Amino acid sequence: MIPQLQFGKTGHMTSRVIFGAAGLGESSQATADATLEVILAAGINHIDTASSYGNSEERIAPWMKDHRNKFFLATKTGDRTGDGARASIERSLVRLGVDQIDLIQLHNLVEEDEWKIAHSKGGALEALMDARQQGLVKYIGVTGHGTRIPSMHIRSLSAYDYDSILFPYNYMMLTNPQYKSDVEELIEIATNKNVAIQTIKSIARRRWSDDNTTDRRFSWYEPIKDDGAIKRAVAFVLSRPNLFLNTSSDYSLLPKVIEAANHLPKDLDLVAIEADARSLEMAPLFDGSTLELI
Repeated sequence: MIPQLQFGKTGHMTSRVIFGAAGLGESSQATADATLEVILAAGINHIDTASSYGNSEERIAPWMKDHRNKFFLATKTGDRTGDGARASIERSLVRLGVDQIDLIQLHNLVEEDEWKIAHSKGGALEALMDARQQGLVKYIGVTGHGTRIPSMHIRSLSAYDYDSILFPYNYMMLTNPQYKSDVEELIEIATNKNVAIQTIKSIARRRWSDDNTTDRRFSWYEPIKDDGAIKRAVAFVLSRPNLFLNTSSDYSLLPKVIEAANHLPKDLDLVAIEADARSLEMAPLFDGSTLELI
């Protein structure tokens, strides 16, 4: 079974692998149900979805009828105004078929103007706090993509006592010196504040190339598929004792990620990871300029 770690100050003992449910947005209910069996068998007890992930919340809803007490349930809102965020929470509650969401997250909060709106009077954060006071949600987090997000998370944590953060973390992203520096500062701050640290894009290889027209695409980026490289990529994240790994939207690779998390090496083989980056022609998903957008 996948090891568990306390999810920050929430007190919940969360499996260090969190199921990222974005891929369910375009799946059938039968596929979603089969995926549930996989994560239940693996001991994954935390599901991360979002209101913007297609039909993902509806695909998860049938699971909640019989298994609600087995999962820490997280979703996200992309709205920045209070009214929009409140409507998003109410819609997610209906779509998920639950009375309470464990973790509601401000989704991809990276742009300056959106950050100010969300944190201002009448903004999304205020609505999330009201929803928590009313018992509709338990905890509040913030997420993001791109190279700017660690520094924006640092700013967010200085403005409010968030319960969790989420950002990209893999070998290729950390070859960017400024990104690595920001990530290390963010991890230190979050650790000191007992904020849960979620990571994404652990098994990302690169963005899809235009000449690749044969592979089926279950995620917006091309994932690593080699078994050994996946094991090393997962170990790269989970070798940090206070990080959680959110799985790829390519749920076909979920069993390989679970297998890797269950058999972590005693020592991280950076030489082999560097060799993977060269042989698989890996590239950062974000670069601070032209590749910042998904």
